[in-house]
Amino acid sequence: MKNLRCYSSSTLIIVLIHINLSVSSFLTQTKGFDSVIRLPHSALTRSKRVLSVTDYGAKGDGLHNDTKAFQEAWNVACAQSGRINVVFPLGKTFLVHPVDIAGPCRSKITLTILGTIVAPKDPALWHGLNQRRWLFFSGVNHLTVHGGGRINGMGQEWWARSCKINSTNPCQPAPTAITFHRCKYLKVRNLMMLNSQKMHMAFTSCRRVVASNLQVLAPAFSPNTDGIHISMTKGIVINHTLIRTGDDCISIVRNSSRVRISNIYCGPGHGISIGSLGKSKAWEKVEDVTVKGAYLYNTHNGVRIKTWQGGDGFVSKIKFQNILMENVSNPIIIDQYYCDSPDPCKNQTSAVKVESISFIDIAGTSATDKAIKFACSDGFPCEGLHLKNIYLVPCFGGNTESYCWKAHGSTRGFVYPPACFTSSNDSLTESLASDGSFFRST
Repeated sequence: MKNLRCYSSSTLIIVLIHINLSVSSFLTQTKGFDSVIRLPHSALTRSKRVLSVTDYGAKGDGLHNDTKAFQEAWNVACAQSGRINVVFPLGKTFLVHPVDIAGPCRSKITLTILGTIVAPKDPALWHGLNQRRWLFFSGVNHLTVHGGGRINGMGQEWWARSCKINSTNPCQPAPTAITFHRCKYLKVRNLMMLNSQKMHMAFTSCRRVVASNLQVLAPAFSPNTDGIHISMTKGIVINHTLIRTGDDCISIVRNSSRVRISNIYCGPGHGISIGSLGKSKAWEKVEDVTVKGAYLYNTHNGVRIKTWQGGDGFVSKIKFQNILMENVSNPIIIDQYYCDSPDPCKNQTSAVKVESISFIDIAGTSATDKAIKFACSDGFPCEGLHLKNIYLVPCFGGNTESYCWKAHGSTRGFVYPPACFTSSNDSLTESLASDGSFFRST
């Protein structure tokens, strides 16, 4: 990960293209993260509708296995009717081994995490279990998870064993810290996720999800530690969230739609990605995604769409808007030749179709010469690409440029670096954007 910072006249950029990011207010909110109101244990346990895991035998000392206590409290809550609160109390650390928490439940459960939940450090404790799971919630509707506490995956030993850290290691699966599978009417808010074994939080086959006011933190070198992963999920909102990890801040993959992302602080990491899609000739789609309001700092990519050769399906109706970037490599990129493999990938004619993609009001500094890169398929060119009000300048002087292969689209407003596909706008706008004279003289 890059350690150098670069600076640009951000104020000028924001004025020119009307970027309305609430970064300062968001940072104020995250600084106040630990001030979330926490009810004292004595007040909580007075109600029959509030079940503390300590009442079911949890020690909360970080040493004893508290998994059974969590399961027992959950089972009692799940069997009741009405609204039930299951609490991990403040000031304690609960060691929880891999666990599946299943619905449906009669009740609408709120899981209140005031203290800290930690995973076992030793990967050997997953022997004979599903190595892709730690905390796995499935089929639970009307669930709320919140509280201002922490969930720590203790992933350091998993990272050390990764083939991406040491190429002599075999490539093996690792757990996602918390997975929500087939959950409906789900709310996740006011939590800190730390040092996941692999991905931090995943939503798979979910409906009607709101995730907000989260902090997701892991070192930049930690492999495959995506912040939030969305798969086969329809109707999800993610907002007011800070993500600093070793992989995608947010990744959106197969058969997901109606995704709304706003007010995101991302970096370090690999940016905000759609894909990868189409691996192993799979048919996959992602559509109706809006990312509106984000600040990306020191990331390997900015906003990205990535697909494998040989796949099928489509990516459509995607909008990236109001995004500010600082020292970002590949700020705008569509890569239909994605190949996350130690061996070269063979050229193939079929591809996931990419169409109706908009990039609007995006500004900042690029760490690479190519600030805009559209590498599209020979057999299925990108169509309906749209650039509006783009201003991406180099970090350390010089010029940025665009690269296009089989990319068709239009531009509007000021676009720098100039687009490399045919623009439907007048030549004056393109000329002003191409030499940057308008921006330097204003």
